[in-house]
Amino acid sequence: MNQGASGRWVIFLSFFVAYLLAIVPFPEWAMNYRPQWVAMVLIYWAMALPYRVGIGFAWMAGLMMDILEGSLLGLNALALAIIAYITLSLHQRLRMFSSLQQSGVVLALIGLHLMMTHWMKIATEQAVASSLLFLLGALSSAFIWPWMFVLLRQMRRSFGVR
Repeated sequence: MNQGASGRWVIFLSFFVAYLLAIVPFPEWAMNYRPQWVAMVLIYWAMALPYRVGIGFAWMAGLMMDILEGSLLGLNALALAIIAYITLSLHQRLRMFSSLQQSGVVLALIGLHLMMTHWMKIATEQAVASSLLFLLGALSSAFIWPWMFVLLRQMRRSFGVR
């Protein structure tokens, strides 16, 4: 099998699973704790393979997320493109960080993602200004990050994705 094709397949499969996890129904009280699966997968692949997963890929992933959520087109796309840009700018440093340090960066990046999308929803009158409880999703994402990183790295290495 062609290594390039299998690499794309693994990346797309990981995003597909992230989309499925992103649309799993949660109880209303737990919606603020929902991890940002697509953003975490994007951060991993942009950090691990910056020449394959970049800003354009992030934009398309965000558009797909907009379609799945039924939100304004470009809302998640812009936020994920900015997250990808920051991750691509720091990818060599992020590789050297410990798992705890990477979790801190993921907390900041996903917090930025959540704040941007929430602000844009308020600006387009799709949401009302509320408390900052929506940022708990960044905290849960940072908590899950070490295990997700190990899982995606093992998947990348076992399939020889380069």
